[in-house]
Amino acid sequence: MKKIALSLALLVSSFTSMAADMSNGANNFYRSDKVTTQKVTFNNQFKMKIVGNLYMPKNRQQGTHYPAIVIGHPMGAVKEQSSNLYAQKLAEQGFVTLAIDQSFWGESDGQPRNVVAPDLYAEAFSAAVDYLRTQPWVDKEQIGVLGICGSGSFVISAAKIDSRIKAVATVSMYDMGAAVRNGLKHSQTLEQRKQMIAAASAQRDVEFAGGKTEYVSGTVHELTADTPAIQREFYDYYRTPRGEFTPKGSSPTLTTHPTLTSIVKFLNFYPFNDIETISPRPMLFITGSEAHSREFSEEAYKLAGQPKELVIVPGAGHVDLYDRTDLIPFAKLASFFHSNLK
Repeated sequence: MKKIALSLALLVSSFTSMAADMSNGANNFYRSDKVTTQKVTFNNQFKMKIVGNLYMPKNRQQGTHYPAIVIGHPMGAVKEQSSNLYAQKLAEQGFVTLAIDQSFWGESDGQPRNVVAPDLYAEAFSAAVDYLRTQPWVDKEQIGVLGICGSGSFVISAAKIDSRIKAVATVSMYDMGAAVRNGLKHSQTLEQRKQMIAAASAQRDVEFAGGKTEYVSGTVHELTADTPAIQREFYDYYRTPRGEFTPKGSSPTLTTHPTLTSIVKFLNFYPFNDIETISPRPMLFITGSEAHSREFSEEAYKLAGQPKELVIVPGAGHVDLYDRTDLIPFAKLASFFHSNLK
């Protein structure tokens, strides 16, 4: 049954589009000399600790209230991967930014580790808003969210039920529900979905009886001649010095790998349902012209209410927009948030 546990990557392995040079211009571990950094902790509504890195412009003026942005990392990643980069680049533009670790990942609470819990993922963004609204240097009425990859769907889920979120942006978004239910381009069959459910259900019995936790295959740990293009794209980021990061208490063998019993939680996750209710709060969707995930940004844009904007970055693949600073449209993100967080 364990072999039936299909990962997101394997579900979409038949789709082979990616950028030609995945590492050119990559700067995941960027460190800005124009911002201050502070690690912060706060609780969500369930008294689980959320950990984040708070960035502020060094030239901020005392007594001034600044607009703020909460930033979420890719699914299966941690704040040190992509979101810290975005947080610093936007803090350089005059925002207070907060890059968070999702519940069950990185330094945030949640056991067992690497669990999929879509409701708690959305809650983490609202909890970050709770925290920022108590800070004297933040304009509590001007807080936005930015989600990268899977976090794009989580920030949408959060914004639908939290009107304090005033602007929503996504980059290389995955609709994690649709990705697990259907695969990319609806490549997964109903029978494959049922096999996944059966495997997860059987594994619950094993783990309840004290058996070993099983994980689905996130990013592969070695390349072979048969490794699909999408897996190579993720490998180039997560398994090389370009973006590899193992949080304290974890292991390189477990990074990016959700638990088998929880991955099926995404089958009940429909972040685009009622997305139009976020309007008139603005939404910005950024994707690459070559991104294997482009369909999700285009679908969200089609369904969202006004005002909305879809930006397609020429030549960019999905992972390119994690850290390739020559391709990421930071100026567009800054303009969007400056216009909508006064």
